[in-house]
Amino acid sequence: MIPSSFPSKEEIARLTAGMLLEIGAVHLNSREPFTHASGKKAPTYIDCRKLISFPRIRSTLMDFLAVTIMREGGFEAYDNIAGGETAGIPFGTMIAERLALPMTYVRKKPKGYGRNARIEGVMTEGQRVLLVEDLTTDGGSKLSFVNAIRETGATCNATAVIFYYGIFEGVEKTLDDHGVQLMYLCTWWDVLAEAKARGAFDAETLDGVEEFLRSPAEWQAKYA
Repeated sequence: MIPSSFPSKEEIARLTAGMLLEIGAVHLNSREPFTHASGKKAPTYIDCRKLISFPRIRSTLMDFLAVTIMREGGFEAYDNIAGGETAGIPFGTMIAERLALPMTYVRKKPKGYGRNARIEGVMTEGQRVLLVEDLTTDGGSKLSFVNAIRETGATCNATAVIFYYGIFEGVEKTLDDHGVQLMYLCTWWDVLAEAKARGAFDAETLDGVEEFLRSPAEWQAKYA
């Protein structure tokens, strides 16, 4: 079913942050920072994959993402929804269902046998494809997926995610320079605000996280 209600962007951000906190997808620890895939340390870690195990929350968030896509991207702007391997596949499926569009997915790299394909499902030349994933940090993986989609002759001018870090400089400009619009539900700033409102973490942790969000490079230099 195509959602027809449109909460404000600010309310969507607040509610999304609250849901992520409620299911324990948000991890904050300024005393013993997490090591991310990049090798860099941070007092923050988010696991959006947990959302698939909570039906009421995942359904609400997919409604939020669907209305965000229609409001910011357009009601008739896309012909195909592509999920990015791996976390983007379930969310891409649910968005395709809500928007009544075909669904495909994009591999991180060719599978190495058979057709050696990166695109699974039916994607045709000239289709306007929306890339869906769980989150974006610096936008790097998005451009790899976008390029794979464009190699089919389809176009891909937008990506939609549940969570956008929103703390690293130049991410939206980099995507924009490559002709890609970024749509999202909430950022670390929204999560921090809601965590403070709920008293979800102690003051020392929240202060440490805020210090990181305001200047991630300087914060990470302490742990290099």
